Amino acid sequence: MITSPIFRGKTYAVLGLARSGIATVDALLASGATVAAWDSNAERRASLSPSRRVRGEGPIDGASHSPSPNPLSFADPLEIDLTGFDGVVVSPGVPINSHPIAEKARAAGVPLIGDIELFAQARASLPPHKVVGITGTNGKSTTTALIDHICRAAGFPSLAGGNIGIPILAHDPLPEGGVYVLELSSYQIDLTHSLDCDVTVLLNISPDHLDRYDSDMARYAASKERLFTMQSAGHAAVIGIGDEWSTGIAKTLARAGRAEDVTKIAPGFCMDQSRWPALQGPHNAQNALAAIAACEALGIPTAAIDRGLETYAALPHRMEIIAVKDGVRYVNDSKATNSDSTAPALQAFDRVHWILGGRAKTNDLDACRPGFSHVVRAYTIGEAGEMFAILLEPDMPVERSDTLDAAVKSAAAHASPGDTVLLSPACASFDQFTDYEARGDAFRAAVAAL
Repeated sequence: MITSPIFRGKTYAVLGLARSGIATVDALLASGATVAAWDSNAERRASLSPSRRVRGEGPIDGASHSPSPNPLSFADPLEIDLTGFDGVVVSPGVPINSHPIAEKARAAGVPLIGDIELFAQARASLPPHKVVGITGTNGKSTTTALIDHICRAAGFPSLAGGNIGIPILAHDPLPEGGVYVLELSSYQIDLTHSLDCDVTVLLNISPDHLDRYDSDMARYAASKERLFTMQSAGHAAVIGIGDEWSTGIAKTLARAGRAEDVTKIAPGFCMDQSRWPALQGPHNAQNALAAIAACEALGIPTAAIDRGLETYAALPHRMEIIAVKDGVRYVNDSKATNSDSTAPALQAFDRVHWILGGRAKTNDLDACRPGFSHVVRAYTIGEAGEMFAILLEPDMPVERSDTLDAAVKSAAAHASPGDTVLLSPACASFDQFTDYEARGDAFRAAVAAL
């Protein structure tokens, strides 16, 4: 795990004990800090076993935090005096725009931070390295994984972390010359104050997570922009300019004297993607351009970048071809949780049987309209099923399938050789599934059962 002597002797509250929270507790304890940990879920609290009492003995349960030889205690930070704490580390899932912990920490003069900020503070203790930070509404995971893959294919020690894979603090430090490639959501950026990325990538900005930003797109865009304000002049900035918000950020950097730092990725740029089997469609052309620019900024030779693009394999649930049966291609794009992320998938295939629906983030599918001509038939599911069916009926045949299993069976019955059955929901999954991964796994199982 990543540790640092900078945390030794300090005291932190950690709120939220999912994967990143537990990794944070472990890293802080191993660094010699004292931690008051809390999660309202008793099972998660129980996952912090007594074996983590590395500097003392005695009980670790309790409703209050007090000095003790035991470095770990359980205490709700809303119920204790935070005076003297060095930070309150919250999970990105904690809605800091409405959760009372934000005001409690502010009143105590204690910074509200996340695990990415702890990583940023620990960087000085790590072997010399570089950090690439990738943000944007859509395409973050693919671009992060692609940059990581190109780095490793070129012989650079590299790891992907942040909002993808294993929490960053749970990784072992990279050796000298390593590259940390971090997928960063707006939630994570909100909790980060000192991450100076050597290369920062902004792919795009479109409406998403607006409940966290009081339905204010300007606030959401400002969260993304903070990744650049933390960055030193002279460090590379790669920005997609396919929307007004991202274009505005590029202009702001230019006005601040950083025009030479910025590489702009324009939409609609034609590329030969025939040698990149896992990077099809216009959206992946943009993801690839961003990755190429980032890797060039890292000093990776062109030949090595080309080799990485050719050997990259798609991430699960992101335009993942899971089967070809009777000449019909089945594609799992469950990660497409809004219409902007679904739009490119529709345009990537010629004859599409489109499965969509779930918990809607918006009440329209306007972003998908350029791909409507590719859709042979739509199959709507979940909470948004009826709304989407009404929206789509003027443009295409629609079946109200309700469930994913029923949609797969019907799509398979209607599809002809050469067609594509595409799960690209344009919705969150939480009406019928625990997350988009569970939804994608259910699609895979339904296809396997055909």
